[in-house]
Amino acid sequence: MYQLIDGKAISQEIKAELKEKVESLRQQGIEICMAVIQVGSDAASSVYVNNKEKACAYIGIRSLAYRLPEETTEEELLKLVRELNAREDVNGILVQLPLPRQINEEKILLTIDPSKDVDGFHPMNVGNLSIGRPGFVSCTPAGVIQLLKRSGIEIEGKECVVLGRSNIVGKPMAMLLLRENATVTVCHSRTRNLKEITRRADILIVAVGKPKFIDADYVKEGAVVIDVGIHRNEDHKLCGDVDFESVASHVSAITPVPGGVGPMTIAMLMNNCVESIEKSRTL
Repeated sequence: MYQLIDGKAISQEIKAELKEKVESLRQQGIEICMAVIQVGSDAASSVYVNNKEKACAYIGIRSLAYRLPEETTEEELLKLVRELNAREDVNGILVQLPLPRQINEEKILLTIDPSKDVDGFHPMNVGNLSIGRPGFVSCTPAGVIQLLKRSGIEIEGKECVVLGRSNIVGKPMAMLLLRENATVTVCHSRTRNLKEITRRADILIVAVGKPKFIDADYVKEGAVVIDVGIHRNEDHKLCGDVDFESVASHVSAITPVPGGVGPMTIAMLMNNCVESIEKSRTL
């Protein structure tokens, strides 16, 4: 019987710990504030922003919400980001992606002060991760590490395969696993003999953006499988990059979709906000 890794329960555990920390900081006269900027009214973005605001309210982080119209210019958004960079009462800045076509996402992300980059996307924070210096880490990969650790799954010495090489998940995921002393292979669309490689994995982390791409043929008996993907199938039900029904009987532990990695992303964003007080002194 496999272990179902419950991201909802683990994320709630983390948020409860953060709530205590925030209350302790408040008693020392320290308030944490996160600014969230959304441009346009993309439905999925609105859901994410609302969930982030609810998490802030629960933990006790002050949230500043900026909902800008679709026609906002790049210069207007840059001006707002620079103003928030300069505000001493703002600890974290998050610009919800995607942005409208008239705005260069990279330019906006580069403008965010690295000490307030709670998404962990700024090249300075990515560089800090690669050389082991303090800095913010992308929330989804950081959440995966917490899922493994808090589920009692040892990472050190394990053979880990990361399927996907995006800047937001795949690459930082590989670096975090290396930090935990795993042996890491990164696979992608040009990888040859993919099944041979994934079947070696003690821990298989899948972030390819293809619904139910991974079935039992890709998975070693007794492996741990972490599914980062989220999609809607033909019946409009949520599913991941892993064919859960096919794979579950082969594994020792697996994350569900929904309720696995997803809740951890927001929990780790909140964690980055709380840590911003300390990190801002070292960046």
